[in-house]
Amino acid sequence: MQVELTRPELERFIAEQVEAGHFPSAQAAIEAAIEQMMLTGEQFELADEDVEAINEAEAQIDRGEFVDFDTFAAEMRKRHASH
Repeated sequence: MQVELTRPELERFIAEQVEAGHFPSAQAAIEAAIEQMMLTGEQFELADEDVEAINEAEAQIDRGEFVDFDTFAAEMRKRHASH
């Protein structure tokens, strides 16, 4: 399997790790990262209450119960400008 990194910052990070002596090669660094993902993968699962909160938030958005970010940001700028 050949893997190509499409984000330059990731490629730089891998190269820095190899240059620092943390890994003997880019392949070893990537393999270590994948092994770490395999070990910690279960930690990234959402709890039931988090899923429920996300679903409720999506329902609120569907009902129009939200504030547009630009409107919110403008309001915050006004509040902090007057202080």
